[in-house]
Amino acid sequence: MKTYIATLAAAIVTAGAAYAANETVTMNMIDANGVGKSIGTLDLTDTNEGLRITPHLDGLPPGDHGFHVHVNPNCGPGNGPNGQPAAGIAAGGHYDPANTGKHLGPLGNGHKGDLLVLTVDASGKATKAVVAPHLTVAEVKGHSIMIHAGGDNYSDQPAPLGGGGARIACGVAK
Repeated sequence: MKTYIATLAAAIVTAGAAYAANETVTMNMIDANGVGKSIGTLDLTDTNEGLRITPHLDGLPPGDHGFHVHVNPNCGPGNGPNGQPAAGIAAGGHYDPANTGKHLGPLGNGHKGDLLVLTVDASGKATKAVVAPHLTVAEVKGHSIMIHAGGDNYSDQPAPLGGGGARIACGVAK
């Protein structure tokens, strides 16, 4: 009987661990010419709190950066607002399946692809995990994850989409 209970307990623990979906996304620098060198990975994990994104990145400018899930699974360049080639335009806009058209941050009821800012230390490394309570690994698959040059104020004022500016790094969740 003890063996049966121990086996059953082990199966329950194993099943619980297998439940959490995981995905690793390779991130690359991007510019108007296309996709460049790898800067590391993001580990995506489903948790009770939502999607946990743990960065293992190096080579980014220090500071806070806008961080978003974008619609298309493509990190390539495209024509920017001025008609000139711009980095990451092929990724499309922020993931917004409810078509809210609003940038309200990761805790708001706007774009579902809004993530907490990505913090990069003075040496160019990002290792601090963020949680997106409205997302899962399955939902992010087939979309790109974008890092912007500047921070994010989670508002469309005074600049659209939080004011993060240019797209500087990108990866695709497959």
